[in-house]
Amino acid sequence: MTRNPQLDMKAREILERNDLGGYTVPTHGLYPFQWNWDSAFVALGFAPFDMDRAWQELETLVAGQWADGMIPHIIFHRDDAGYFPGPDMWASGTTPPTSGITQPPVLASIVRQLWEQEGAAPDHPRLAPLYQACLRSHRWFHRFRDPLGNGLVMATHNWETGRDNSSEWDDALARIDASRVGAYQRRDTGHVDAAMRPRQHEYDRYVAILEFGRASGWDHRRIADSGPFRMIDVGMSMILLRANRDLLVMAEALGDAAAAGELRQQIARAESGMDWLWNEEVGAYCSRDATTHESSGLVTNASFLGFYAGVGNRHQQARLIDALERISRGTAYLLPSLETGSRAYDHRRYWRGPIWLVVSYMVAQGLAEQGHADWALRIASDSAKLIEQFGFFESFSPETGEGSGGADFSWTAAMWLAWCGR
Repeated sequence: MTRNPQLDMKAREILERNDLGGYTVPTHGLYPFQWNWDSAFVALGFAPFDMDRAWQELETLVAGQWADGMIPHIIFHRDDAGYFPGPDMWASGTTPPTSGITQPPVLASIVRQLWEQEGAAPDHPRLAPLYQACLRSHRWFHRFRDPLGNGLVMATHNWETGRDNSSEWDDALARIDASRVGAYQRRDTGHVDAAMRPRQHEYDRYVAILEFGRASGWDHRRIADSGPFRMIDVGMSMILLRANRDLLVMAEALGDAAAAGELRQQIARAESGMDWLWNEEVGAYCSRDATTHESSGLVTNASFLGFYAGVGNRHQQARLIDALERISRGTAYLLPSLETGSRAYDHRRYWRGPIWLVVSYMVAQGLAEQGHADWALRIASDSAKLIEQFGFFESFSPETGEGSGGADFSWTAAMWLAWCGR
């Protein structure tokens, strides 16, 4: 793939424009604060031209880590009335103010990449503090978000999954009582077309889950045990398993034998537990309800993170490739967030169909590692075409390629610089 200097420069300009001094907003207006997994991917984008700034992005993120180890999904470094729900709604009581929930734990995997890009020296001056932050975060997940003891991750708010309005959550959200949610003013639909965003009845339930957490004083034990939303998320589970593998490499390099032993146990537990998410009928990993144990039965882009996590026997990996082939025949670009024709599929509406390049990146990385270089190249090529033809949008239609959500999006720019534009 030949580099495009003009797009390289445009991507760099986006990151620099969205840089608010030590942290990067995903895009101005729609998302005016620091987001957890956004910042991790953004660091990969800074790395090719400013490695110091890449490390700083991660260090600013972990500065918001809670005492119990949770790294929150939003850090409110400054006020901005243009976003809902803001810090007053969350009422976390932290300094700086944050949300009370987390996001997919990609951080350790990104830290490892930056560290290895600079030679993987055990005495690297930026490594140890970030390693410790990741270790505390992973312990938090295993303490509060593994209700079945099988190494899989339970989300207690759909926003934690990063795949906010995925059809996988519909049945669980339908059971949530939103009748006591008071009046509020959404801000997202003032920035982008409402046809690209979650519907109002869905958003009411998102707020109801938030209000439960706030009423509990963000007691993570209580939220995990009796919260209104309890889903074992295939995406977070696969990402944590991969992150544990990457953290183990760093633990061994640092000589942290105790943590290395702990991580090996967690990796083995998750490797065994992942079969609980396998749905043989659809031939893919699917999220399951932690309360009812029902499988979503939906093939999403997160299903293919099995390659990234390094799981699946020969039969399961073959079925996943079959699903990927089927999806590729039904759409113009890979990798849609939901298989075409599935329940509530919509090629323009947030996580019900559009392509998100950060998930495509992780899937492609896993495919390449598992010996499927042709599919990895196809996903990278499609991702590059989307940017070349339509720009640096938040997400893209798998049917037409048109951009959706926010424009000049930081993690899309980062994916161009670190991956598909190379």
